Amino acid sequence: MKQHQGTHSVEHTYRCDVCNRTFRKLDTLKVHQRVHTGERPYRCDVCNKTFCVRSNLQVHQRVHTGERPYRCDVCNKTFCVRSNLQVHQRVHTVERPYHCEVCNKTFSRRSGLKLHQPVHTGERSYRCDVCNKTFSRSDLQVHQRVHTVERPYHCEVCNKTFSRRSGLKLHQRVHTGERPYRCDVCNKTFCVRSNLQVHQRLHTGERPYGCDVCSKTFSQKYNLKRHLSICNQQA
Repeated sequence: MKQHQGTHSVEHTYRCDVCNRTFRKLDTLKVHQRVHTGERPYRCDVCNKTFCVRSNLQVHQRVHTGERPYRCDVCNKTFCVRSNLQVHQRVHTVERPYHCEVCNKTFSRRSGLKLHQPVHTGERSYRCDVCNKTFSRSDLQVHQRVHTVERPYHCEVCNKTFSRRSGLKLHQRVHTGERPYRCDVCNKTFCVRSNLQVHQRLHTGERPYGCDVCSKTFSQKYNLKRHLSICNQQA
């Protein structure tokens, strides 16, 4: 009861001597102080990797045991970390809680939003040594594979290789048959979100791609490009 009552009190009685951050419980302060001391008292018996929090060790050990205790109720896919399950479930709910304050584009992961933001800030401080193009840090790492022809992600079923992890994940659905994106109207399923978005235009009648020459509209960019090649020849 005393521990619960502390959740209603705004008083923080324990203060870190280094950064002045305050905590309600002494135990929480002691764990926090390991950030400054570098103490990592919890060690994995298999690979000797160390952790400052016991719960992080417990999650890590699932790498060795193969334990994946969190299961998706929709597709039965399993995960070793609860947060990964929560992110995965947005595939089925189409929830995209992170949005760009500039263009309102939405993302299912915070990391996706962070990767997107340099589009508006112009932050491209990392330069390719081969072609001098500039990128954000993560984009540069991926771009450099154009020159090195490195494809570090490979399919364990057919050995096809990919330069991006996301490309491998999409490809694996060829073997697993996973089609996580479902149309709310007709229940047709798709393995790629963009294919679902194109399909939904059959129900909404949306045709966002317009020809500047004759004003004809299309539901797919590919159909517009094909039309333009004909339209420009006739002009």
